[in-house]
Amino acid sequence: MTSPNLALPLLSAAQAQKHVTVNDALSRLDGLVQLSVKDRNLAAPPASPVDGDVVLFTGGAWVRFSANEGWRVWVEDEGVLVVRVGGAWLMLEAALNLLKRSHSVEVALSANGASIELHVEEEQLSGLSGATVASAIAIPDRAIVLAVSTRTVTAVLGATSYDCGISGQPAKFGGSLGVAAGSTNVGVIGPQAFYASIPIVLTANGGNFTGGDVRIAIQYLLPTAPSA
Repeated sequence: MTSPNLALPLLSAAQAQKHVTVNDALSRLDGLVQLSVKDRNLAAPPASPVDGDVVLFTGGAWVRFSANEGWRVWVEDEGVLVVRVGGAWLMLEAALNLLKRSHSVEVALSANGASIELHVEEEQLSGLSGATVASAIAIPDRAIVLAVSTRTVTAVLGATSYDCGISGQPAKFGGSLGVAAGSTNVGVIGPQAFYASIPIVLTANGGNFTGGDVRIAIQYLLPTAPSA
């Protein structure tokens, strides 16, 4: 006989060698309570497991369980918590409809895959040189921009201030920004929709850039179409 949830072996009346059954149950509990796994994508168990190193390897043998609805497992190599829901393992935020903390988050999703995504893309522009410097990251096509933020990481040289914007609108996200290390600006706008991929441009004022580092962050919403 076994327990209904964790399938732990139960003692029988007048059973001999009760310690064998008790120790087996304790070993299984030790593996299943505060459940954690090294990896959830292996096709076969590791060749040389160590007791306690892989959940369900205990006493020199593998013990297999069928996970029940609601079981939670910490996946060490991914640093995520997954939950058993409807016969599948779902990320915790998906199982509970939570928002995860990330540079890209899906904040709304229709039954057919249309969504609204919230993004923060970041880049450090280092060794500034010349009259203007363009970012490698860009405002995506169809994005609705909320802001472009800046931080002067190391003092900007050669210019007395700088503007943050796009081609044709050099100060769209802030003008005459500070060149001293630690200067920041949150360049909020409208918000505004963009219909092409557009990089951010820093423009030097009072002389060309001859050095310095500025970190930029593009903060925007991105709608997506329904799936087929």
